[in-house]
Amino acid sequence: MTYFIMIRGPLGIGKSTIAKRLTRALRGTYLSMDKIVDKNRVTKKPAKDGMMDTRNFLKANEVMLPIVRELLSKGKFAITDGCFYRKEQIVDIINKLGEDKVLVFDLKAPLKVCIERDKNRKLTYGSDAARVVYNAVSKFNYGIKIDTNGKTEEEVVKKILEYIPDN
Repeated sequence: MTYFIMIRGPLGIGKSTIAKRLTRALRGTYLSMDKIVDKNRVTKKPAKDGMMDTRNFLKANEVMLPIVRELLSKGKFAITDGCFYRKEQIVDIINKLGEDKVLVFDLKAPLKVCIERDKNRKLTYGSDAARVVYNAVSKFNYGIKIDTNGKTEEEVVKKILEYIPDN
């Protein structure tokens, strides 16, 4: 059985790197949530909390889910990554695909680790942005918790693979 796998966590934790490595390991298809959201924003105005409006994420779901359904119907894994700091977006995906088709992995590490990782990549967002997103993502837990602190990318992917049935 194949699944739609969601990798969630704060800025700088390594979501995209892990998602892409997992995609290769599963011979799946990677879908960039950031690119889908950016391309399909319905409003540029932030929500009351200063974060991106939930409607943008729900619109991204509308764009992405037909692709995911098609991949799953062909027996292929679909993998995406995102902060997923709006619980409504996760619930919307699960409601539309079915609980048995979605696996959510919640990457965890201390804030200072995320800030350091952000500093070492090509496109950095800065410690203030990392802190804000970290706090937003940390407001709720969703999915299988994966501690990435002190682990290599290979170790994190290996741990995730342990949770995927029939793999």
